[in-house]
Amino acid sequence: MSAKIKTVQTEQFSMDYVCFGTGEKTFVILPGLSVFRVGEFADSVEVAYEPFADDFSVYLFDRRNELPASYSVSQMADDTALAMKTLGLKDICLFGASQGGMIAMTIAIRYPELIRNMVLGSTSPYVRDAQLSGLKSWVDLAKDNDKAGLFLKFGEMIYAPDAYHEMQKAMLGAASIAKDEDLERFVVLAKASEGFDVTSELGQIKCPVLVLGSEDDAVLGAKASRDLFAGLEGHCKAELFMYNGYGHAAYDMAPDYKERLIRFFLQN
Repeated sequence: MSAKIKTVQTEQFSMDYVCFGTGEKTFVILPGLSVFRVGEFADSVEVAYEPFADDFSVYLFDRRNELPASYSVSQMADDTALAMKTLGLKDICLFGASQGGMIAMTIAIRYPELIRNMVLGSTSPYVRDAQLSGLKSWVDLAKDNDKAGLFLKFGEMIYAPDAYHEMQKAMLGAASIAKDEDLERFVVLAKASEGFDVTSELGQIKCPVLVLGSEDDAVLGAKASRDLFAGLEGHCKAELFMYNGYGHAAYDMAPDYKERLIRFFLQN
């Protein structure tokens, strides 16, 4: 595999990222919430996004290494934008999934000069009480150091039932190698979504945007994707496509997902 795990250093923090591909266009992935760092799944990401490697130079960013005790999506966006600027990235094709989508839309609002176009997958412009209940269940399990319980609950919520049934053994295997410090970091990152709401600022996004939602999203809900699209429509070139049958993790499970991303990025 050719994926390289690197670290970008700013005056305030360091941030790990994975890079691969040789294309002229810049493609940045902001992943959703995870117990593990991006380096742990660098090879699998390279395999999944192999179709991008000829047309794009691909960057997968983690959250910052030096986490404050309290951290917000807004701060994540500022940090990620600074990391991208430090690396000299510009004219970016940006893909954010779940919490990564929240970071992505915040970057597009605050740093529009960085973004060429954007895909937002299984995400929401807000996090409200109904959505917080699932996040809080993850946080409680992590605080109790119930690694198996956390991974199973996480998988149950993000995957469709059939996929979750097939992946339970793998989820338990992942839980067995998770470290205590991984769970401590996860708690800070999960709580970062509390209070997130950029609904009133969506009209500031001017780049072309593709919203990919899921009718059976058990984490953030299908309504969130529709509300996101409604907030963008009329302000920028916006498209909406809703999957069904793949759960919140449609970005990993839908067989045509990557092709939709490539087509959108190359045509916009």
